Amino acid sequence: MAVFEFKLPDIGEGVSEGEIVSWLVKVGDQIAADDDLVEVMTDKATVTIPAPEAGTVTALMGEEGDTIPVGGVMAVFETEGAAEASPNTIPSDTIIAKAPSEALGGAAASAVGDIKDVLPGVVTTVAVSRTIQSEKPLAAPATRKLARELDVDLRMVLPSGPGGRVTADDVKLYSAGGGTRVPDGPSPIDVVTLRPSPAPRAIPAPHQKPAAPVPSGPADKRLPIRGLRKRIFENMARSTRTAAHFTYVEECECTKLIAARTAAKPIAQAEGVKLTYLPYIVKAVVAALRQNPALNCLVDDHAQEMIMKGSFDLGIAASTDAGLTVPVLRGADALSIIEIASELERLATEAKAGKTKREDIGGSSFTITSLGKLGGLFATPVVNYPEVAILGIHEMKKTPIVRDDEIVIGHVMCLSLSFDHRIIDGHVGAAFAQDVVGFLQEPDRLMLHMR
Repeated sequence: MAVFEFKLPDIGEGVSEGEIVSWLVKVGDQIAADDDLVEVMTDKATVTIPAPEAGTVTALMGEEGDTIPVGGVMAVFETEGAAEASPNTIPSDTIIAKAPSEALGGAAASAVGDIKDVLPGVVTTVAVSRTIQSEKPLAAPATRKLARELDVDLRMVLPSGPGGRVTADDVKLYSAGGGTRVPDGPSPIDVVTLRPSPAPRAIPAPHQKPAAPVPSGPADKRLPIRGLRKRIFENMARSTRTAAHFTYVEECECTKLIAARTAAKPIAQAEGVKLTYLPYIVKAVVAALRQNPALNCLVDDHAQEMIMKGSFDLGIAASTDAGLTVPVLRGADALSIIEIASELERLATEAKAGKTKREDIGGSSFTITSLGKLGGLFATPVVNYPEVAILGIHEMKKTPIVRDDEIVIGHVMCLSLSFDHRIIDGHVGAAFAQDVVGFLQEPDRLMLHMR
């Protein structure tokens, strides 16, 4: 038998680590090559990684929620073949165990200290070692004042507070010991002296009405931020810390766009494709990016450089039960509207199922986020850093508009463009947004600019 170490592979451009979402095997399982091994979250998507070798799982080197660097050992298998000594071999008896004190639940450590709590009618006095506990004891001003009043040298008090801090109770217990000292020995210990406390004098209780019960609501919960939500948590914070966000909002009158889609919809259905407005928006964005290439760009803050992209790989933000994910529509400029519709449907289906492929993750140069029927009037989308711009699409609504000096009912959709003002000047961002609107309002013009 030989030992094989499975290491986290490079699963995406710029990915340096992955978070374990769930193990699909357990120790002792017999697995074949290409069996699903683990689900890993990286770069806003969950990726299922298969086993590269057949064998028996002997160790899993992380738990759900743990982060593993690329190249880090995730699992160990026993495989067929002669055993060989290897510097990377992990002994078969390697386990992850809790410390003894944790396994005991802290009960043994607190047994003496809790005597005063579990024996009613008994008070304690403590005699402590005369060994100086700290030349610079940590204590709050109120605790120091109490020590001066009780003539207690804080250096001699054994601290019990967090971070080695002396508490008021420590001072009172030391003072209650009457200055008694434990003879020198190999190590200082606490000595507990028990004496009965006097019986309390009975005091007749005044007649009182029972207090009204206080209604209790549901208990609070603390939930760990992990998985896809952790990636969103980190990426959103990084973007808002880094990019100088500027948002430009524009209206788009969609009468001709609706007519174009209505005419093409049955043709797409005949080919088994569901045609929405998003493929038209993708094509309008590509055409506008050709005229405003500064927005088809990545920023390298470390090198202080702009990376002008030659390809048109658009991130398409998709809402899932776990949170927002951004699969990438690659080569959008080379695809027809019906091809874009088919590819968008595939990306959305896989994203909602948590099965986005590795090749569909990362590397986008511009992102579109569609807020759909919940889109509201406008928004301020957060740039998908290191990109420099993101376009938010809102709900198409019936509204009064002016056409040929007459008020008529039209369909209007708002677009919200956020961009990094460090890289994109305001007039450049506005020109891009107006170009997108122009192409959508005149689909025939959009067709003429397709390649």
